Amino acid sequence: MYRLTFDNDSTVIVYIWDDAENYWPATRIDETENHADPFSHASGIDLFEAAHRRLDALGIRTPRIHLADRSRSHYPADIAVVEDVPGATLEALLQQDPHGMKAPLSRLADALDVMQRHQGPGFGKVALIDDGGVSQGYSCEQVVLDRALDDLAEAASRDTRIADTRDRLEDVVRGLAATVRPRSEYGLIHGELGPDHVLVDRHGNPVLIDIEGLMFFDVEWEHAFLRLRFGEHYRWLRRSGLDEQRLTFYTLALRLSLVAGPLRLLDGDFPDRDFMMEIAEHNLQQALAFLRQE
Repeated sequence: MYRLTFDNDSTVIVYIWDDAENYWPATRIDETENHADPFSHASGIDLFEAAHRRLDALGIRTPRIHLADRSRSHYPADIAVVEDVPGATLEALLQQDPHGMKAPLSRLADALDVMQRHQGPGFGKVALIDDGGVSQGYSCEQVVLDRALDDLAEAASRDTRIADTRDRLEDVVRGLAATVRPRSEYGLIHGELGPDHVLVDRHGNPVLIDIEGLMFFDVEWEHAFLRLRFGEHYRWLRRSGLDEQRLTFYTLALRLSLVAGPLRLLDGDFPDRDFMMEIAEHNLQQALAFLRQE
């Protein structure tokens, strides 16, 4: 992403989908075209536009699109020029003035409620569902289980502490998955909604960004991530009626993903390596804590 400043001091943000600027390893980049996998790497102009259309139709604020271009005539990659929303991220504002963020958090909760009550005909990325496609897997919990086992194997190949406890962690993962009852209702979720993916505009309204992973899925997946990322501020976003067994299973799956993902990213040339290692280490400790609970 780049911020462009014009002669009149107005600004826009440019998204560029160019493999040369993608920090993920090449094998992960190749997965972006597999939209049938709900957890494939969420990157691409098709995902971006489909997510934007859906959120806009629901009245959910996200930066306005000025131009979306696939022609490669302006730049040798797909690009989008979007509104540069004045204001900081919700993450920065919560650090500066947590008590002053009650209104934006309340409005974000309202937006999430609208999204999660919006049901899809199946689970999967919005772009896929809008095109009449069908996701891989027969249920959200089965997709999460398969991904968690893959993440566990990948994390074990990179860290001896996970390798030494892999069998026990796999037993816990499978045991938690077995407690989840089948379901066939899927709400609209952002998929990776941390406070760094929410801008707050001049009027105190939340603006969702990094929306390419928008999908229909179990809303507990969203709330498991919200609890991890918002911490004490999650109380503003809490929703009644969630399946606690599903939440627990998804929380462990997310912990494993947040170990394997950062370690995988470090296979490339990601610049802020210490930050990624901190994420991996924190979530590794949290994943191992499930063994002590068992």
